[in-house]
Amino acid sequence: MQDCDVIVIGAGMAGASIATELAARQARVIVLEMEDAPGRHTTGRSAALFSEIYGNAVIRALTRASRPRLAEGFMTPRDCLHIASAEQLERLEAYAALPDVAGASRRVSAAEAIALCPILRPDYVAGALAELNAYDIDVDALHQAYLRQIRSLGGAVICDARLERAERTDGVWTVTAGGAAYRAPILVNAAGAWGDVVAALAGVAPLGLAPKRRTIAIVPAPKDGRCDDSPFVVDVDEQFYFKAEAGRIMISPADETPSDPCDAAPDELDVAIAIDRAQAAADLPVTRVLSSWAGLRTFAPDRTPVLGFDAAAAGFFWCVGQGGYGIQTAPAMGGLGAALVLGAAPPAGLEDLDPALLSPARFG
Repeated sequence: MQDCDVIVIGAGMAGASIATELAARQARVIVLEMEDAPGRHTTGRSAALFSEIYGNAVIRALTRASRPRLAEGFMTPRDCLHIASAEQLERLEAYAALPDVAGASRRVSAAEAIALCPILRPDYVAGALAELNAYDIDVDALHQAYLRQIRSLGGAVICDARLERAERTDGVWTVTAGGAAYRAPILVNAAGAWGDVVAALAGVAPLGLAPKRRTIAIVPAPKDGRCDDSPFVVDVDEQFYFKAEAGRIMISPADETPSDPCDAAPDELDVAIAIDRAQAAADLPVTRVLSSWAGLRTFAPDRTPVLGFDAAAAGFFWCVGQGGYGIQTAPAMGGLGAALVLGAAPPAGLEDLDPALLSPARFG
């Protein structure tokens, strides 16, 4: 039996970030990971874009607060265009008018968008929004930095430790995982797509988390070099996105196919849809698919992350539902989560964010 202050279930980006922040505040932390290495699922399959205008208002606030940590060597600048066809211009204008979006972007004409991304089709693009502060995130470097810091602060990350059961007696959670037992007064559920599964094993009511598959394919870039320095291009309705990188193009249909928690695999139809949608907007000949993969983005019912103690289960803390924003919001989610666990003040940049917007209590 190993005793600690906090047990964290899941060593992906969510679990690693909150565990790091807890350990930095001198909590004794044990992180339990069901796979043979952390980051096998969503964390290791991210498109890795930092966008301050992506997601709803809560996501955007968490993203802005995460920027200082990510700027510590984990990001490189990336131009980003949100494009609209003629039928989408009204929605683009409404999006661009949001105060925090307006402050982090600028409207560009169709001609300027095509100058920034020469493969865009003039008969498709009617307008665009250019981000001012978009970056590529080195996901693996960030994740490994968190894992190293947990260990350096005296915490433990234990792999091949699938949760078997969790029970609370006399104010302490006893967790059995991977054939070993652990005890702590606080149990943090950072299990991503398996969040409701973990809750059930702990006797806690599920939230109705919805894992959804997202597909990505890699295809060769045009040989004429027109898009070698292409920005990250996103459809304003998020029906597709693509970006150029190292002589290749990464494309996605931005699919959200409901899925059980699993090791997600790409579907050939989704890959074909990604190619079709990208080719409608851009002159992008595709002769072959170099590779493809899929990951699960897990959403709460209102598509806002869940961070807080369960009102009906003492000591059970939710850190789930990050959707497709878990990498770019990880520093803020980890810092705020640790503060809520320990009853401390919120981290810098999140003083004005109402924790009730993230609390599981909002679901009743």
